[in-house]
Amino acid sequence: MKQEHLALYLINLSLLFLFGCTNQNTETEGTPLPFYNSADFTPEWIGEEEVQYSEIHTIANFSFQNQSGEVINNKSLAGKIYVADFFFTICPSICPKMTSNLEKVQTEFINDKSVMLVSHSVMPWVDSVSVLKTYAEMHGIENRKWHLLTGHTEEIYQLARQSYFAEKEIGLDKDSNEFLHTENFILVDGLGRIRGVYNGTIPLEMDRLITDIKTLKQLG
Repeated sequence: MKQEHLALYLINLSLLFLFGCTNQNTETEGTPLPFYNSADFTPEWIGEEEVQYSEIHTIANFSFQNQSGEVINNKSLAGKIYVADFFFTICPSICPKMTSNLEKVQTEFINDKSVMLVSHSVMPWVDSVSVLKTYAEMHGIENRKWHLLTGHTEEIYQLARQSYFAEKEIGLDKDSNEFLHTENFILVDGLGRIRGVYNGTIPLEMDRLITDIKTLKQLG
């Protein structure tokens, strides 16, 4: 009898563990991504029924040229999930790593028109349209998927620091005379809201980014 009780106990324990794990996974999968409304990148989970929902931070209006000479602006990316970063073509340090890592994201979503990549040059006085075109060709960048943007320095720097919070809090008080350099990738949803921040120099972070993009797609 003792052996029968022990066997029954072990079966019940196994079932409890199994259903416990299942419930935990279901809750995790159903958890939406947070919003980021400030430069300290504090995550906030805000429901549509909450007053703060209408006040969620969004990326400001912008208009730049890509490597094909096309004008890319907010309307171009409306309804798209996109990853934004900041680089320059002659960067010898972190930019090559960032570009290489972002290529993995490009490959993952190459046929998905709802997902875009947007890299802003922080040296637009060097990175002209033709320079960006050459860079794109060298790195296998697909023009229809990945925009390399150039424009006025002041506009790019203000957008980076005030809208994307690219340099976190320390960037808020800087102006365009202070060089902008950041390893952050910023995930933006179809309504222009920040939903994730990632270290663009770490390959493992791209797995998290790809997973979050897929989560955003499921959320609609």
